[in-house]
Amino acid sequence: MENGAVYGPTTEENPGPARGARSGLAAYFSLGRLRLHRRLFKVLQLLLSLLAFVCEEVVSQCTLCGGLYFFEFVSCSAFLLSLLILIVYCTPVYDRVDAVKVKSSDFYITLGTGCVFLLASIIFVSTHDRTPAETAATVFGFLASFMFLFDFASMVWEKQQESQMRKPEATRRTEATEPLNA
Repeated sequence: MENGAVYGPTTEENPGPARGARSGLAAYFSLGRLRLHRRLFKVLQLLLSLLAFVCEEVVSQCTLCGGLYFFEFVSCSAFLLSLLILIVYCTPVYDRVDAVKVKSSDFYITLGTGCVFLLASIIFVSTHDRTPAETAATVFGFLASFMFLFDFASMVWEKQQESQMRKPEATRRTEATEPLNA
């Protein structure tokens, strides 16, 4: 028997570049793992922290630079962390790691980033020279920190909803009148 006769019916000659609804880079990117409101929070966190960082970078001089430097570090870190979390949720990386650990990490990263970003925005507001770039940076900083905190609140709410769904209904205990091993 020839090799062509054995392998012919099960293989394709040339499958072509696009074989389905999604091909190329789009095949590796999926937003379906996050609910719509969580996706919106994640994208807003990413954009607002980037805008806060860019506006802060435009500042050319400062009188009290400690607040500016702290805000710079926090806004850049917030942008990178939110980008990392979004990449993990939207790529096949999510399938390769433990989903519980991803959600737990997202929970704590979102809480920590929101609190530190809020603190950095407050410090920057109290130390800035009131230039338009600094004002814009603080506005975006506050908005970004609120997005992180709103996202955290939505995660807490979702956890409460899941725990209420898992709770068994109150069952009545019946006492055994005879011992089980008698």
